[in-house]
Amino acid sequence: MTEAILLVGGRGTRLRPLTVHTPKPMVPAAGVPFLTHQLARARAAGVEHIVLATSYLAEVFEPYFGDGSSLGLHLEYVTEEEPLGTGGAIRNVASRLRSGPDDPVLIFNGDILTGLDIPALVATHETTGADVSLHLTRVEDPRAFGLVPTDPTGRVTAFLEKPQTPEEIVTDQINAGAYVFRRSVIDTIPEGRPVSVERETFPELLAGGAHLQGMVDSTYWLDLGTPQAFVRGSADLVLGRAPSPAVPGRCGDRLVLPTATVAPDAKLTGGTVVGEGARVGEGARITGSTVLAGAVVEPGAVVTDSFVGVGARIGERTVLTGAVIGDGAVVGPDNELRDGARVWCDAHIPGATLRFSSDQ
Repeated sequence: MTEAILLVGGRGTRLRPLTVHTPKPMVPAAGVPFLTHQLARARAAGVEHIVLATSYLAEVFEPYFGDGSSLGLHLEYVTEEEPLGTGGAIRNVASRLRSGPDDPVLIFNGDILTGLDIPALVATHETTGADVSLHLTRVEDPRAFGLVPTDPTGRVTAFLEKPQTPEEIVTDQINAGAYVFRRSVIDTIPEGRPVSVERETFPELLAGGAHLQGMVDSTYWLDLGTPQAFVRGSADLVLGRAPSPAVPGRCGDRLVLPTATVAPDAKLTGGTVVGEGARVGEGARITGSTVLAGAVVEPGAVVTDSFVGVGARIGERTVLTGAVIGDGAVVGPDNELRDGARVWCDAHIPGATLRFSSDQ
């Protein structure tokens, strides 16, 4: 297997305001756009040619990654004029593939952070003679995911989308968002219209007698669909819990990028990232958080499990816990934002305006 398709066209609506100016795969995680980690892991697994299926803010990708040579890859970009869904996006880029009809093509979603053993998935695909092989992982609460039960040999028996009742939850195995397709199978996906690979392509292949193989891989796996998950994923990359050859520094409690300024008595822990040109003031405490380029965290601020956007400013003594601050926003001093609060890009919250507890 030497080529892959990366699905990076989603709008990332659940991540807003992180995705107001930036497509989801380009939001920084551990100091670089998240997509960098996926590309680097694919290259480490032997992939040489990757086609990026783009849609939302498609113009952002190529200026950053170019032809991919800096990563040892050959990258191509295909932009959907109208969103085509996962299956439609795969079919839309098929003409750029070079594989023969029986060759394996790796396909993965652009919002999954995983330690998947990619060569093992390809080996499973080839040794079982499958038409499509799926990475499956186990989760405690599968209601938000698509269930994929298998027989004792790992062959897929059904696809159950987001079950809600106990009777519907027949397995804890879910579709983890990485696949190996036989090249000829891609050409059977309808062209020129939206298609869901999860709701249409896979069930129809199964009904038609195709061989769909599941491989359960229980290494690190995280869906980065929410701001809280994205912050956690970035921290896990810095801490070394999630594997990536693209982290720009040693794994540890903190990652401070060049040109950032951190006061000597500021405390950065829990996989915190401080981006290029950002400033962290005296006595500030930042835990498990991402502070993007040019942002300012003023003296005495306390930031926990939060995301601070490009050029944003957090005022003195302000407390953020599980919050997202959009690009260019200003949160004045002595505020307290907690548990899912989202401040939109360029918004301005005056000092001592919002609190969840007493100011005394």
